[in-house]
Amino acid sequence: MNIGDVAALSGLPAKTIRYYEDIGLVKPLRSANGYRSFRESDAHKLAFLGRARALGFSIEDCRNLMALYEDEHRASAEVKDIAEHHLERIDSKIAELKEMRATLTHLVDACAGDHRPDCPILADLAKEQSGEDRLENTA
Repeated sequence: MNIGDVAALSGLPAKTIRYYEDIGLVKPLRSANGYRSFRESDAHKLAFLGRARALGFSIEDCRNLMALYEDEHRASAEVKDIAEHHLERIDSKIAELKEMRATLTHLVDACAGDHRPDCPILADLAKEQSGEDRLENTA
């Protein structure tokens, strides 16, 4: 099947499929004229990758999960380990977002939102960060 067909089956855009091919996540056959020829197994792999990416797994995690999926002698502990590490990253991101929300909520509540020029939101955005904060934000 061609890239349009496999895109429809997998739910992924053709551009994403080409990218996954470029980085070696899928390897469709090539016809004599150079056109991609996808098999049903390629469509299944692409759907797998689409679902994994929708859950936020990194490309490298997807590569490892795909290898484990194709390995009939895999240990499920390896799969669980990848998922647990990803869950830790999600929890960390949620904590960061909660902190951001609390700070922004405080600033919005402190702002009168009237005709006066003074604004605690702008004042906070303009204040100098400590050296430690700058290091955190560049890490």
